[in-house]
Amino acid sequence: MEGNGKTRYMQIGEVAQRTGLTQRTIRYYEERGLLRPPTRMEGGFRLYSEEDVQRLEQIKQLTQLLGFSLNEIRQILDAAEVKSQLRADWDKIDPSERRKRLLHAIEASESQIRLIDHKIEQLGQLRARWAERLERYRALLLELDQVESAAT
Repeated sequence: MEGNGKTRYMQIGEVAQRTGLTQRTIRYYEERGLLRPPTRMEGGFRLYSEEDVQRLEQIKQLTQLLGFSLNEIRQILDAAEVKSQLRADWDKIDPSERRKRLLHAIEASESQIRLIDHKIEQLGQLRARWAERLERYRALLLELDQVESAAT
């Protein structure tokens, strides 16, 4: 479905199919503020842009692959929005405003890095626990092998 200009809009069913998310999940992300309220048709049907689909893919990756909470995702997406807005407005703003926005973008990027570092630390701890468990299993298996070999 074509909107104004060359923007192609999709209904929620197509977006769900493309992203592998349920329609309910997409609406939930809207309610939580992770996805901007969609454009609507006269009948109230939601219409999504390709940008919306990309944002949903990013949310999906952050939740499923990296294990971020929805609040952490909101912080990451908000920081990305700050940086995107800075790029879009760069030539339109005076140097003092550029400086102010750059400082805000730096803070946003530092926040993203802190979130990622925290997640890496958590994953490292989880990995260490599983590696420790694996070593115990291997030690028990070695003991069993030695007992079996002594019995024969």
